[in-house]
Amino acid sequence: MVVYEIRDADLDRLFQAFADATRRDIVTRVTAGEYSVSGLAEHYAMSFAAVQKHVAVLERASLVTKEKRGREQIVRAHHDGLQRARRLLDEYETIWRQRADRIADILAEG
Repeated sequence: MVVYEIRDADLDRLFQAFADATRRDIVTRVTAGEYSVSGLAEHYAMSFAAVQKHVAVLERASLVTKEKRGREQIVRAHHDGLQRARRLLDEYETIWRQRADRIADILAEG
């Protein structure tokens, strides 16, 4: 089975983005609605600059987009990027389910 076609560099960015709890939380928040970076920063015990860095990692992974609106930078979910991540994880799930089924078949034969 061929895992969804994503370049290795894109895969690395995606899993690096999801490897951090703050970034996963930011994705969860912005999928419910857009936030300013300063609004996001209110939810974390870290500096505004640190939150900006997390948002930048998420942008590079195509999980969020950021738009300057007046003096604020507005962050929102990037649905195409999230769908791509979902398809990839669905394919990994399929691979593991097939392996589990094969193991069950082997055990049933034995």
